[in-house]
Amino acid sequence: MHTEDTIAAISTPPGRGGIGIVRLSGGNAIKIAERIFISPKSKKLRQTASHRILYGHIANPKNREIIDEALVSVMKAPNTYTREDMVEINCHGGPAPLRRVLEIVLEKGARLAGPGEFTQRAFLNGRIDLAQAEAVLDVINALTEQGRRTAVEQLRGGLSARTEAVREKLADLAAVVETHIDFPEEDIGPAPLKDMNKRALRIQQALKKLTDSARYGMILREGLKTAIIGRPNVGKSSLLNALLEHDRAIVTEIPGTTRDVIEEYLNINGIPARIMDTAGIREVRDIAEREGVKRSIRAMEDADLVLLVLDGSEALHKTDLELAERSASKNTIFVINKTDLPRKINPKSGNVDLSPIVHISAKSGTGLEELKNKITESITAGNTGSGDALVTNVRHARALEKALASVGSFISALPKKTSPEFLSVELRDALDAVGEIAGTTTPDDILNRIFSNFCIGK
Repeated sequence: MHTEDTIAAISTPPGRGGIGIVRLSGGNAIKIAERIFISPKSKKLRQTASHRILYGHIANPKNREIIDEALVSVMKAPNTYTREDMVEINCHGGPAPLRRVLEIVLEKGARLAGPGEFTQRAFLNGRIDLAQAEAVLDVINALTEQGRRTAVEQLRGGLSARTEAVREKLADLAAVVETHIDFPEEDIGPAPLKDMNKRALRIQQALKKLTDSARYGMILREGLKTAIIGRPNVGKSSLLNALLEHDRAIVTEIPGTTRDVIEEYLNINGIPARIMDTAGIREVRDIAEREGVKRSIRAMEDADLVLLVLDGSEALHKTDLELAERSASKNTIFVINKTDLPRKINPKSGNVDLSPIVHISAKSGTGLEELKNKITESITAGNTGSGDALVTNVRHARALEKALASVGSFISALPKKTSPEFLSVELRDALDAVGEIAGTTTPDDILNRIFSNFCIGK
């Protein structure tokens, strides 16, 4: 990446809006903007104090054609988002003026920014670390208020502080081990071994606490994949409609009405849930319905949470028990529907443990709040989203798991009087793994992959 270039891009979303922003960053940002800016009071951008806004017009320098009225923000290095000189041209938010302003900026020497290149420069110039850079995208993509708070905590450096504390402890322990490499005549006696073991166990505990937060953190970031399953006509689509509070799925008394997986996002007590209504599972001959059943089973297997709906007005069916067995390895809530009708179901009549159970009426809405609370309880596992920063993406989780494995190997090797050289390798591997999170030991190809997920202009 050519960081000496001055880059430019439209930073506001496509479409029409009251305001649109063309952003520049780099050593020539102010000079380029000045070539196309006309101030009614003849003010010069380069003579303006940092973090000031000037009113004027953007014009084509070739013929002085006025492109748009604008407010131009001047921000001088190093106190900017990228730690470079930056200019933000605030003009009207229609596609035509924004596109024309960007064209003129590029004609005057700027280069079109790549996806996430502004944030990548902020990282490369040391203003933020890699975990904070990723949190920028998480704030933008936050699905709920709880997800936003978690992303902001990471943006402020909460996760980085926790991982850096672990890295410092690992580095201190590695230094102790390497002392014995430098002075091989000094054997590692019982007292040093005991001290190393205590230190490693504390590090292991800290890493375990971080990895344990990953499941909840990633659900807040990506959404809880929730599959509503059951045999036909138990009220799966009615449950989806009741949770959404509008008719999204077609509901009829004819078995097999739902033939494909219907997906909707829902905010359940601050947790984003991707609710999937599935086709009723039963033995079928119809080709289309059979494909629907296959997709239902696949949705159940891929889900973070399964809502297995049972008809409370009927006795337990063989298919109900088969589905209960099939979902035994999943996080499952058994939803007994149709409490508005005479109850005939006996959850204890089968050999399968049907718990936890929530009784509802999708028709009247009875029990829905209890179901939402049960969904929340089933995945929070003691996490509340406040206080300590959470691990929110797969890359971080895998890095921590690698570090945890290396520390575990170190602890296992200690009582075997393993050579300090081998012990040091395990700790160095753990250090590198934790360093991947903040970007201190992250390869360029991974960096490029991360920033390629950003939109152009951020």
